[in-house]
Amino acid sequence: MLDEMVFRSEDVPAADRFDYWTELLGRTHAPMELRSDHVGDFRASQRVLGLGAVTVWSATYQPLVFRRTPKLIRQSDPETYHLALLLRGTGAGVWNHRETRYKPDDLFINSSSLPNDVHSAGAPVTTVALEIPKALVPLPRDAARRIVGTPVSTREGMGALLARFLTQLTEDTNPYQSTDGPRLGTVLTDLSAALFAHLLEAGSCLPPETHRRTLTLRIQAFIREHLHDPDLTPSSVAAAHHISLSYLHRLFRDQDATVAAWIRRLRLEAAHRDLADPALHATPIHVIATRWGFPRAADFTRAFRTAYGLPPQEYRCQASKFLE
Repeated sequence: MLDEMVFRSEDVPAADRFDYWTELLGRTHAPMELRSDHVGDFRASQRVLGLGAVTVWSATYQPLVFRRTPKLIRQSDPETYHLALLLRGTGAGVWNHRETRYKPDDLFINSSSLPNDVHSAGAPVTTVALEIPKALVPLPRDAARRIVGTPVSTREGMGALLARFLTQLTEDTNPYQSTDGPRLGTVLTDLSAALFAHLLEAGSCLPPETHRRTLTLRIQAFIREHLHDPDLTPSSVAAAHHISLSYLHRLFRDQDATVAAWIRRLRLEAAHRDLADPALHATPIHVIATRWGFPRAADFTRAFRTAYGLPPQEYRCQASKFLE
């Protein structure tokens, strides 16, 4: 089972329920001012899944007005992007630069760093939401403003891919183990980054820096998706995106590693997680190495020791003892 928490307003006396919900959303999203016509006996429930650095939650609640003010942002900003899929009810969001209305099956994109008023209506409202640290999907400030409040349909394209993954995940978490959480968080981060890149590229007259950043996001998502391929190299990445190898290296100039080093680090991180996974304890180390793009066992052992200070077999033994 995944790391999961469930909250219900019925768990506290009727007079305390609205304040309880306000405090809860302040912890799972960001501090907000809430208003409702149902303060006297507010009904709501929320289920929160922890997926490493990413959080997914589903909620059903009576109509609300959510308000994130400049003062609240100065007091506390978790620096996250918030993506919510509206399953039931309707809504509207108001920012300084945009006003958007939402209906069922629309995806709502928000930022904890931008003042906004969000109105929900219906009896009750049901959403599935995703919180992603901005550090995982860094965007220039002007690019972030372009995607926040942009209406996204989930009936086709990138929106449909993300919506299907979110709804399937929240409908049934039984097939997953707690160690699957960070992996699922990585998948959701990649899907969100691809959606952001799609939205930005669909805009008109994007500045060159935004084009470069969205291309970098798409390339990073491509690399994560193809880590299993032993033929994944900077040259193959450049060819897949119809750019020169030198331009690919220029795109990664602001990253903390070269393209080849970035690929190797992600592969080692994936193998590192698998070696610590009790469910994979019987899987031979060379199989895990091959799965993550290291067909030669000696190369994997050398790279793993350099990255983590001990060989794979010794790390696996230590991880097993820690879990006992």
